[in-house]
Amino acid sequence: MSQPSPEAQQIPVVVLAGFLGSGKTTLLNHLLHRSGGSRVGAIVNDFGAIEIDAMAVAGALGDSTVSLGNGCLCCAVDASELDEYLERLAEPSLGIDVIVIEASGLAEPQELVRMVLASEHPGIVYGGLVEVVDAAEFDDTRSRHPEIDRHLALADLVVVNKTDRAADGDRVLGLVRSLVDRAAVVPATYGRIDPEFLFDCRPSEERIGQLSFDDLHEQDAHEHGGDEPGGHDHTGHLHTAYDSLSFVSREPLDPRRLMAFLDSRPEGLYRIKGYVDFGPYDVRNRYAVHAVGRFLRFYPEPWPAGAERLTQLVLIGSGIDAPALDKELDACRSDAPHADEHGMWGVLRYVRDPEEDRAEPA
Repeated sequence: MSQPSPEAQQIPVVVLAGFLGSGKTTLLNHLLHRSGGSRVGAIVNDFGAIEIDAMAVAGALGDSTVSLGNGCLCCAVDASELDEYLERLAEPSLGIDVIVIEASGLAEPQELVRMVLASEHPGIVYGGLVEVVDAAEFDDTRSRHPEIDRHLALADLVVVNKTDRAADGDRVLGLVRSLVDRAAVVPATYGRIDPEFLFDCRPSEERIGQLSFDDLHEQDAHEHGGDEPGGHDHTGHLHTAYDSLSFVSREPLDPRRLMAFLDSRPEGLYRIKGYVDFGPYDVRNRYAVHAVGRFLRFYPEPWPAGAERLTQLVLIGSGIDAPALDKELDACRSDAPHADEHGMWGVLRYVRDPEEDRAEPA
């Protein structure tokens, strides 16, 4: 798939939340180690709890990490202050591909999401709310913090961590799924989820002149005989499977049908990315699409000279019915020679006017 225009190449900002002890830092460290050559910027509460060695060796401590010290991020800064931190990490010279905000265990996820969505920085885009829960302690956590039900309902991706320690992991998974609102729910041990859920991983060889986190991890594994007892490195054996679908169409898509598909996208469908050809509805532009959870945005951009006019979409989720989704997308094809003058209204609702502030979520 060809690269989007510079306007569409925004850095996703992922909010990583969860109560104390759920495994947020472990998950973040896993993403850093298995980033596939991508560079991860981090805004972190409770910075001292992070095992920072690999980040420090990579030179990330100085320029791609913002420490807010102890305290609750959603209370410690306002949207304009957060924008300053995001602007620092989105500096093109840093080459950061994704920014992860690791909230403290007491943060309010809804406020953090609002702050990201309120950002006026053109170089970033909301990348989703990831809520981490401790499967072994879920019942006790829910008893002490009943607000977890509300947090789960807001999430775009829920990682049910420490399933290896839970006596009844399947029951916990079922319970969590009953509390979410269309979010993807994935089980994990040691925070090991596939980074492709959250961002596009670059091959390590694309990173020149800087050690990638993969390089560091492989060096450490070689020098210390791996991460697991007995010298066997199992960090690449991800314990969460995800499903993906690639859809290509040489026929344009009907905007009304596509919006009906997007408005009814099923539980577990976490990410949609790619390009859409709307044919006679806009002969000059293709539309880059970015969807994460319930968040959706289109970016019109001129067709590259000589490019074949195709719709190319990738869908990623957990427990999705890929053949059914492929069939629904296939039904969005259209060979109509003329455009309905109102047909693009649904799409244009999700094209941000760069002159307007980003609206807060309802």
